Amino acid sequence: MALTDVQIRNAKAAGRLVKLSDGGGLQLHVTAEGSKLWRLAYRFNGKQKKLAIGRYPEISLQDARERRAAAKDQLARGEDPSVLKKVAKLANREAAGNTFSLVADDLIAKKRREGKAEITISKNEWLLSFARPDLGNRPISQISSAEVLGVLQAVERRQKFDTALRLRSIIGEVFRLAIATARAENDPTVALRGALTIPKAKSRAAITDAKQVGGLMRAIEGFDGQATTRAALQLMALLFPRPGELRLAEWKEFDIEAAVWTIPAARTKMRREHRIPLARQAVEILKALHPITGHGVGGLVFPGVRVVTRPISENTMNGALRRLGYDPDQMTAHGFRAMAATLLNESGKWSPDAIERALAHQDENEVRRAYVRGAYWDERVRMAQAWADHLDELRDGAKVLPFPKSAG
Repeated sequence: MALTDVQIRNAKAAGRLVKLSDGGGLQLHVTAEGSKLWRLAYRFNGKQKKLAIGRYPEISLQDARERRAAAKDQLARGEDPSVLKKVAKLANREAAGNTFSLVADDLIAKKRREGKAEITISKNEWLLSFARPDLGNRPISQISSAEVLGVLQAVERRQKFDTALRLRSIIGEVFRLAIATARAENDPTVALRGALTIPKAKSRAAITDAKQVGGLMRAIEGFDGQATTRAALQLMALLFPRPGELRLAEWKEFDIEAAVWTIPAARTKMRREHRIPLARQAVEILKALHPITGHGVGGLVFPGVRVVTRPISENTMNGALRRLGYDPDQMTAHGFRAMAATLLNESGKWSPDAIERALAHQDENEVRRAYVRGAYWDERVRMAQAWADHLDELRDGAKVLPFPKSAG
């Protein structure tokens, strides 16, 4: 006769094990201490076996009957319910050990082995810090698209739309590594394409009018803050590197005698060594700066004020521009690149390839990229000096004239 909830609730400890049958092999074992445990008796390959289903009342009578039905289906397919339960338990235990944070750590370690720049790795770790509180301890194979979306939307609510997009990208990298290492079967970020706010692209502010460039150079010349900051702005204008490349520059990278700055591949955006010819004005600035920072502990050209083993911050140059009266919509440290690119191209005196190489832009065509890498050096040397001389003329308030024609 089938059991009822009333029978089960009223069943008391009898000082010995009591078995109450619900039929079909389903039994409720009432132990001598009064615990009530569901068991399923069945035969598999001619052997009598038992499957532990769980404890009452956590597993209700209805739940126990549903699990009995599921076990019967497994037996009908020739599968042993006890073996399947053990396999599932092991899989759950393994999944619990393969958390999002563990795979994320493996991804960061992989990027380090691949020689990614530390600044890139730091940015990746910073992005992952937004995901770790909610996803970090979750088994990566069990994380849903909805969970990931919740993390991304929390970032969006802070109006950090670009950050949310980059966060979705790095989370996707974590899941792709998990898939490749058999720790997950799908990437939930794929379903989130189009789910995030796409911010309107905004060009970095830059001064590209020749007369205004002259005013900017005069303002920099008269900057009354740190001498190192003034030198950094002057070199940004003369050499137009990426701001991070200049901030992290070390004295050992500069060959003053040969007038060349060699930026190591690990610090460049394209991960290849980049050489910049130094105009006479740039060499003079570096020579004047060397007695100030050239003997520092960390070897940095632009060490921080408080901690000399760390470079100046990303905001140092932008902050100096603000002090000079240029707001973020007028000029930024990165804007020196656009300033140089615009005026150099408008002059018509230099080949576009030489300008692109000077900016360390990468050609999409691999064959051309291999050629351009070693080409145009002589033209770039001439262009660097002509650019520096032109900036001096604009600074000194001379009549705005086009670049002199390049020799040769």
